[in-house]
Amino acid sequence: MHDLTALVPPLLELCRTAGELICEHYHAPGDSGLRAKTDNSPLTHADMDSHACLRDGLAALTPDLPLLSEESSPAQKARRHAWGRFWMVDPLDGTKEFIAGTGEFTINIALIDAHRPVLGVLYIPLQKVACVGVPGELSARFTADNQGGWQQQALATRALGDAPGGVTVLASRRHRNAQLDACLAWLESRCGALQRENSGSALKFCQLAEGRGDVYPRFSPCCEWDVAAGQAVVEAAGGSVLGMDGLPLRYNCRDSLLSPHFLAVGEAHNALWPALLEHQRQVASDASR
Repeated sequence: MHDLTALVPPLLELCRTAGELICEHYHAPGDSGLRAKTDNSPLTHADMDSHACLRDGLAALTPDLPLLSEESSPAQKARRHAWGRFWMVDPLDGTKEFIAGTGEFTINIALIDAHRPVLGVLYIPLQKVACVGVPGELSARFTADNQGGWQQQALATRALGDAPGGVTVLASRRHRNAQLDACLAWLESRCGALQRENSGSALKFCQLAEGRGDVYPRFSPCCEWDVAAGQAVVEAAGGSVLGMDGLPLRYNCRDSLLSPHFLAVGEAHNALWPALLEHQRQVASDASR
């Protein structure tokens, strides 16, 4: 599997199929089958139908690669440390947004190789749009057309300060805490008034890759399948997703599947980001005393 871009066309069709299943539930209020998982996060029929579709489709596409999905069984998740190369999937990222009817939900598919995301697809079912990244090879937005094909447009992050409105922060619609407040205050002290765009699910990675924002800081809990595909998309477009140590995030390295806190940034090598990470490490240190 040397040419990862060859996987993109079948992945797009798989996302289209899974997305149609999700949209059928989305447009049928009262049919969600809502229940709570053991961690009290919501689970719907749409999550499970998308999971089954992606599980079967990826098994047919790459029979030799295992799957780690948010909806995989505990036994399947327990085997993951033996895998060097595998699919990491969130069949419906933004279940709370799905339930709330905001439309801000995605399908996240990442190919992990040696702890790195080497391919990522973020599919927006209601828009029939996919942001795809193969770092070093492909960065593109694909939009489904009425003839069953896909229109392709190149993606690239923007340089910090290129937008006339100043620095744009991409933030979660539902998560805010002291660390994020400290981050925003520091950025404002350095860069002036900030523009802020709130959205749910992995849409923030898409916005970053499309050059519609500068930084997505995340200091609240999320899981690796929420982040991996977005990292591949952002890196392919010219950005970075950095842990608090300033290094790109790695996957399937820890006992927990929770993602470390991170900064996703558009202009990867700007000196502002190491300074911000140092500030955030000091904030975290002060809070732990």
